[in-house]
Amino acid sequence: MVRFIARRLALALGTLLVLSFLMYGLLEAALDPLIDLRENPAANRDEMIANRVRLLRLDLPWYQRYFSWLAGFVQGDFGLAWRTMQPVGTLARGAIATSVQLVFAATVIAILLGVTIGVISALRQYTAFDYTITFVSFLLYSLPIFWVAVLLKQFLAIGMNNFLNEPSINWPLLIGVAVVAGLFWAGALGGRRDKKLKVFAGAAVVTFGVLVGTLVSGWVLNPQIGIVGIGLLSVALAFGITALFAGLNNKRALYSALTTAAVGTFLWWPLQFLFYYVEMSWLWMLGLLAVALLVAAGIGWAFGGPDRAVSIRGTAIVALLTSVLIFADRVLQTWIPYFNAPEISGRPIATIGAHTPGLNADFWMSQLDRWTHLLLPTIALVLISFATYTRYQRGAMLEVLNQDYIRTARAKGLSERVVIVRHALRNALMPLASIVPVDFITLIGGAVITETIFSWAGMGRLFIDSLYGQEADPVMFYIMLTGALAMVANLVADFLYAVIDPRIRVDA
Repeated sequence: MVRFIARRLALALGTLLVLSFLMYGLLEAALDPLIDLRENPAANRDEMIANRVRLLRLDLPWYQRYFSWLAGFVQGDFGLAWRTMQPVGTLARGAIATSVQLVFAATVIAILLGVTIGVISALRQYTAFDYTITFVSFLLYSLPIFWVAVLLKQFLAIGMNNFLNEPSINWPLLIGVAVVAGLFWAGALGGRRDKKLKVFAGAAVVTFGVLVGTLVSGWVLNPQIGIVGIGLLSVALAFGITALFAGLNNKRALYSALTTAAVGTFLWWPLQFLFYYVEMSWLWMLGLLAVALLVAAGIGWAFGGPDRAVSIRGTAIVALLTSVLIFADRVLQTWIPYFNAPEISGRPIATIGAHTPGLNADFWMSQLDRWTHLLLPTIALVLISFATYTRYQRGAMLEVLNQDYIRTARAKGLSERVVIVRHALRNALMPLASIVPVDFITLIGGAVITETIFSWAGMGRLFIDSLYGQEADPVMFYIMLTGALAMVANLVADFLYAVIDPRIRVDA
């Protein structure tokens, strides 16, 4: 293991060194830091050119400047953004945090949706549902991100803000959404025609009723979850997670998950006092989440059973999701003051930037402000990435389902849930093991086009601005960072392969 890691790290460092040398030479040929001064009609132009040449050491050959930059980079001096005279490290810290904030949620949502829909599509191969998902995936994959972003700004942000100021019921739209929901669930659950018709009718009616209820009750103008909503959703999550990972016949796992949901719902009330009297921060949130997970693990362990790990895993997931619901409910409690704030002016869905300038907000309102700014870019990134994960997962799942050990598992009488979740899905995740680590670890590299369109000051925006500004040091930092993270992602992928497939040994 140690030799494997050492060998891979040595290869990565060598590759990164060659990459940095070549890119520095290419930037020397592509960038011209003196271009604005050459076109400057000022009388002291020659003096300004000489000062800049001295500042950037342009009188030296580019390879000498490269080795000087490399020596500083190794020591933690990442160079200078000479137009603002700010150290690159200072600029990068804020840009990295912004990029992770922008892309992290979109990546997680896209992976979860893509894997889920891909598995269902493979199980419903050659059905109308499968053909529809295939068509939608290819359609989304082919859409340019800048075009999707413009459409979202026009129809979602502007349209939603107008609706919030003058609410009205669009009956054709509600009926269309209900029909689409019914078709989706009927195709996803499958079965005979009479079952599909029942599922379609039930899903369509429930969707239509929920949409009409939220509009008529005014919920969209003051969205709240409340203790009742958290209780109902937590119980539903307990049943769903138990059915997926343990089976509803595992009573100990089911009771432990339901107990966790009940405890989480009960704690909603005292937490409101804590949130009100104590100034919250992310450190507090992480501490409360850790306590919730420990309590959930204790509940799962106390119920025990033949396999305590199954109960503990279920209670931990229920506790995590219930904690997210409680957090979201507290954030949404600030909707009315946020909506009426002078800086918002009744138009909360933002189209540019990461926050509202000048907004006087506490911790909770600042989270709501961040959510409203994240909404559009997150949807844009999810729509594009979702298609990739769906296609990969569908293909991998189809290949696994045709293997001999899957037919053997079914012949031995194992339930379909056990065959799919415990035997097929694990091996079907192998192709994604090469993609997901890269997507996660290179989050810091940002989303260049998305950040530019939505005016987010992340790493992608820093890269573009530095290119336009003829600044080599920030561009080199971006290249080195993304290159190093890509190599780390490949190393992580190797270990994931070994975890997923016991036949693979990283020290072979």
